[in-house]
Amino acid sequence: MSTYDYDLFVIGGGSGGVRAARVAAGETGARVALAEEDRYGGTCVIRGCVPKKLMVFASEFASMPSLANGYGWDIEAGSFDWPTFRGHLNTELDRLEGIYRSLLKNSGVETFDARARLKDAHTVELSTGETKTAKTILIASGGHPVRPDMPNADLGIVSDDIFHLENLPKSILIVGGGYIACEFACIFHGLGVEVTQYYRGAQILRGFDDEARGLIAEAMLERGIKLHLGTNIVEMAPADADHNLSGSTASDAAMGADASMMGALSAAAKGDRSGPIWVKPTSGKPRAFDVVLFATGRDPNSSDLGLEDLGIEVGRRGEIVVDEFSKTACDSVYAIGDVTNRVNLTPVAIREGMAFVETVFKDNPTAVDHDLIPSAIFTQPEMGTVGLSEEAARDREPIDVYCTSFRPMQTAFAGKPDRVLMKLVVSVATRKVLGCHIVAPNAGEMIQLAGIAIKMGATKEDFDRTVAVHPTMSEEIVTMKTPMRTA
Repeated sequence: MSTYDYDLFVIGGGSGGVRAARVAAGETGARVALAEEDRYGGTCVIRGCVPKKLMVFASEFASMPSLANGYGWDIEAGSFDWPTFRGHLNTELDRLEGIYRSLLKNSGVETFDARARLKDAHTVELSTGETKTAKTILIASGGHPVRPDMPNADLGIVSDDIFHLENLPKSILIVGGGYIACEFACIFHGLGVEVTQYYRGAQILRGFDDEARGLIAEAMLERGIKLHLGTNIVEMAPADADHNLSGSTASDAAMGADASMMGALSAAAKGDRSGPIWVKPTSGKPRAFDVVLFATGRDPNSSDLGLEDLGIEVGRRGEIVVDEFSKTACDSVYAIGDVTNRVNLTPVAIREGMAFVETVFKDNPTAVDHDLIPSAIFTQPEMGTVGLSEEAARDREPIDVYCTSFRPMQTAFAGKPDRVLMKLVVSVATRKVLGCHIVAPNAGEMIQLAGIAIKMGATKEDFDRTVAVHPTMSEEIVTMKTPMRTA
């Protein structure tokens, strides 16, 4: 008879933790418990991938009437009702959370709606005051968005807060240039919000293929998003009439604002704290925004978990350091998902959870392969990517670059300026496709299938031997015969 309450205790009810818990219980008969202090489903289901993608869908309807008009349909653009959408969204998230709870219950996992921390190598302490013991403990506590370290940063919101906005703002400033910042810039613009984006770097989407991210930046500007590169916030404050911004009052700075903004300033000056926020950038004039969204990074949820007392190493950003099998420096404690800051994607966390169960409960040591993971950025247009960027590949070996950019049939017919990009990065020596980058509507759907071929080690000649599906955008991936350049 085991001396522990459970064989496994999971801290965190997100996608990775739930998958590990229910597979361990359901497939191996292990006695499993899980603690979640917030909502089941974690970042992806409750405040990330799922609600964000539903917002993407909502925002894309804005462009459909003008496209339909180009095809002869007499369709007028309507107005977007945020409260209606948000109500439907909350209903859907409640439904999904219920599914997660049911999956755990039906697998025999005992759940605790509480925060858990490590008391020792085999004991967790719950915020309810209870303590539970387990032979193995799995930390799957995820991550959280962070605000910059500057005065009045609390005036801004982070991505978690977006889904709780009571009203859709008329204007928003988005600070950051990563995929979260760019996705929400496109979403809010599609919903009819005036969008300004500040990014301190020279180009958005750092780390992705230069050509692909350049096309997305151009498309965002073309659509009317006010993208300011090499720009950051110097100062921000409530838009009180008597607030001083580097020598000028907010009312002085407002002289250049339009009448509606002056009206908002007046409301703020009267004590309406839902009024605008004044922002001074590193370049350009100060101005007010209804909402400031900080999309400047995420950190692992590893604080106050009792890690240090067990000698568990934590990295510079708070990530739990693990080996290839997700084990920490403490033999009975493992960690998966965003809290390890390896590849912060939901399907990766799920894979890590499955590999953990194989390793610990099925006596089959399994390491997750973090190489050649396809991913998508849900900007408008989308980017789908797998493998090396042109820049990373050419630093490693000689490459051929096959690339084409064109106006797709559907939008070109309606007179739209939209452009798409299809790109293959190929090793000169082995002819293997090292990277594939697509910027186009539904690029995420395309890259999933391209990722299979590239993961299998497909060569450029394998692509060439594949017959094109015509007429499609994706056929260009198999019809590019001559390198655009060699590097």
